[in-house]
Amino acid sequence: MATKKVVKKVKKAVKPVLKKKVNPVLKKKAKPVAKKIERYACGVCGLVVAVDQACGCAHVHRLICCAKVMKKK
Repeated sequence: MATKKVVKKVKKAVKPVLKKKVNPVLKKKAKPVAKKIERYACGVCGLVVAVDQACGCAHVHRLICCAKVMKKK
């Protein structure tokens, strides 16, 4: 009778693939556009008020200083 040889398959050594942490590509943020700032000045005391954000309502607001309406500068 013939004898059977047990042949073991040799697996090649495979290096595990390391997944690299990929940093997501960030889009550059657009620089904010400079808003038009409205300036109001008091004719009596010289106080200057800068309005950089309007309230958005339909009513016209008047800024009053020294009992007089402030004028746009």
